[in-house]
Amino acid sequence: MATSEPSTPSPAATRDQEANVRSQRRRWTRAVDRWDHHGVAGLEKIIAEVVAETTAVHPESVVDIGAGTGAITIPVALALPGAHVMAVDVSQAMIDRLAERAAAEGLTDLELLTAPAEKLEVERESVDVVVSNYALHHLLDADKERFVRQASKWLRPGGWLVIGDMMLGRGVDSEDRAIIAGKVALMLRRGPAGWWRILKNAYRLVTRTSERPISMQAWTTLLDRAGFVEVEARRVVNEAGLVKGRKPTAP
Repeated sequence: MATSEPSTPSPAATRDQEANVRSQRRRWTRAVDRWDHHGVAGLEKIIAEVVAETTAVHPESVVDIGAGTGAITIPVALALPGAHVMAVDVSQAMIDRLAERAAAEGLTDLELLTAPAEKLEVERESVDVVVSNYALHHLLDADKERFVRQASKWLRPGGWLVIGDMMLGRGVDSEDRAIIAGKVALMLRRGPAGWWRILKNAYRLVTRTSERPISMQAWTTLLDRAGFVEVEARRVVNEAGLVKGRKPTAP
């Protein structure tokens, strides 16, 4: 159903893309144990919303991009017996852990693929829902747009793209500033550990070296440009938002 094939951006963009893929693969391979036990903490609400949106349309096939250890893949597969569910992640370690968790739940027919989202190719019009949760903010901005356009090609007419993610800009508008201020206030109450998180997250936000979130409005614009209809967006909690759109049933 899916293969990992190279894309053809400019040479400079290719270098940036490949460097980012290597960086993310290293990061998530190192983080697999921590993420499996602690990384989902605090993301329960956005996970629940994304799973609910994914399963609400009763899809027969789902592709989960940036699946990690299965926070979306496993509950979706459990809720949709008989559906074809494919999980894709850049890290083999994450996929291996997902396989272990799936086996423990009796899910033996998942399709698991190790591949970066930037280079993923899926059969055209073969999927009912493409979903991703808290993964796409790690992509370069050009690759975010490319991903949305590729997802439109993978989806059958009437299929849905569901994105849950960190959704904020860089403090330009009032909503962004309110989100950042709220996070800073929360971290300050946690003492020295929270202060360190403030510095680390501020560095990531300013330099965009590993986390490159864009605003909810930017995401809706990408879906609009790619031809999705019924595009909806909502804030779930803090910086977490959900955006979804449907591929038209006719040109």
